[in-house]
Parts: sequence; structure tokens; C-alpha cells
Amino acid sequence: MRLSRLLLGTAAVGIAASLAAPPAQAAPAEYVALGDSYSSGTGAGSYTDVLCTRSANAYPAKYAAARPGITFRFVACGGATIPDVVANQLSALRTTTTHVTVSIGGNDSGFASTMLSCQYGTTLSCQRALNEGTAFVQNQLPGKLDSLYAQIRARAPQAKVVVVGYPRLYKQGGLCLGGLSATKRDMINTAADGLTAVLAARAAAAGFTFADARPGFAGHEICTTSPWIDSGNIHPTATGHAQGYLPAVTTALGG
Repeated sequence: MRLSRLLLGTAAVGIAASLAAPPAQAAPAEYVALGDSYSSGTGAGSYTDVLCTRSANAYPAKYAAARPGITFRFVACGGATIPDVVANQLSALRTTTTHVTVSIGGNDSGFASTMLSCQYGTTLSCQRALNEGTAFVQNQLPGKLDSLYAQIRARAPQAKVVVVGYPRLYKQGGLCLGGLSATKRDMINTAADGLTAVLAARAAAAGFTFADARPGFAGHEICTTSPWIDSGNIHPTATGHAQGYLPAVTTALGG
């Protein structure tokens, strides 16, 4: 009889304690946006940091704005290369970081100089610049990405990391009044597809998710009737970030 009373009393204490305990609270989300001008929002206007062309219209800012209470560190910077991310951006990551996006590799591959060659040079000079960039993408970029992604994982071991790709810049074929020839446009898009393939492969090897920007921008490239990429600065517009990038990144990050 005494034993049964003791057991019943112990059970009652345990039940009371469990009822009194507050429910466990989920850790607040912490989002860090790393990368280059395609993440910072160059060309999208409403700049919060002119030197890095960080825009309130860029997809990282819009993703964070839709989630009140999220801790957001926006360190992507126009013109950034992989060494710049390592030196100036990785320090924003914490062991408590829950979400990370990163777009990088275009500038390392000579994006700006290549576009100048293709916009103002001959078809031959454009092809030569693209060939040099492609050689870098195939032979050197994979190792540099692997090193960067390993550092991201080491600093943010629990984070969902999304590698964000680049859109195709130009409409395939047809006329482009005042723009590049169809031959140049096709060459640029082919080189961009090669970069996308490397980014996707290295993201998968690191255990990261890849957000392919091409489907979201399809039909809205330069030379289309409704472009989401500015033909002057060759960067996504505010609409491109909101309707091209943001849905893909939101899906990749998990909502």
C-alpha cells in the first residue's frame, strides 16, 4: 500500500512539473547574405549602402523584410570576388546562423572585362575573352569554390546554405535592336551555362542547395519585350530580384 502511494505521488509530481514547464522556444532565425553584385542588388535602386550597392530591392533584403524578427546581416558587395568574401564577409557568419545565401564566381571569371569585350569589341575579341573565362571556370574555379564553401560550413555548421546562380543574360536568337549580335548573345549564354554547371556541381559536393536563376528569368532576358535585366549595367532590375530571384531563393531556403 505504501509503495503504491509513493509511486502515485511520484507520478503526480512528474505530471505537474511537465505541465508547469514552458514550451521550448525555437531559436530565432539568422540570415546572412554573402556574395557579389547579383546579391547586393546593383542596378535595383533604393541603395542602403552606395559603396557596395546594397539595395532594399535586392532579393536578400526582400526575403528578410517578409520575416519580422529575423536577424539579417547583409554583407554582399558589388564587385566582390571569392577572396573578398573570405576577407570581408565570412565574419558575419555565426554558429547560430540558420540561413545563408551566396552568389559568387562571376567576377573571379572576368565578368566585367568580358562584357566590355563583347559589347564594344569584335566577335573574335568577345570569343577570346569568353574562352579565357571558361578556362578559368573549368580549371581553377572549382577548387576556389570548394575552399570557400568549406569555410562557410565551418563558420555556420547548422545553417541551410543556398548557392545562388546567375540568369542567362540575353534572349537566344532573333534580332536585338541596338544590342549585341545573335552570335555574341549565344556565346555569352553558353559560357554562362558553363559557369552555372560548375556552381551547381560544387554546391552539391558541399551539401548545399543550388538555386538556379535561369528558369525564373526565362523570357525576361535582355532583348525580350519585358526584360528584368538592365542592358546598360547587365544586372537584374528591382523586378528581376522580386520576380526572378526571390521565388527561387525562397523555395531553396525552405520558405
